[in-house]
Amino acid sequence: MLLSSFWSNPLVDSAGYFSVVVLCLIVSMVLFEIVTKYKNWEEIKKGNVAVAMATGGKIFGVCNIFRYSIEQHNSLFEMIGWGLFGFILLILAYWLFEFLTPSFHVDKEIEEDNRSVGFISLIISVGLSFVIGASIS
Repeated sequence: MLLSSFWSNPLVDSAGYFSVVVLCLIVSMVLFEIVTKYKNWEEIKKGNVAVAMATGGKIFGVCNIFRYSIEQHNSLFEMIGWGLFGFILLILAYWLFEFLTPSFHVDKEIEEDNRSVGFISLIISVGLSFVIGASIS
């Protein structure tokens, strides 16, 4: 009975969701590192603001998707599954952004610290995370 009440405690529940989402965020950042042609953290360390904005948008987007997933699902596994599905949609949106701008390469512009492109990338990630999150049911 004591162990059962421990696992149903809201603080334990929150700590569990937090831990899982942080782990999923780390995995998603590693995957974004693979998807982009530049090295996110090396560029940020050098002061590349465009990369910082694009990366910040991705972090916000992933966390926002998981926020919706936590709100809509009762089990940890459902939350992880829908959150990862949302993350995949966010990656597809990034590729779509690259595809829909044939006059320049998004990754190259962001790597060269084109802050306008970095800002648009941030807005796309954040904006679409709300759409993706709202569609999770």
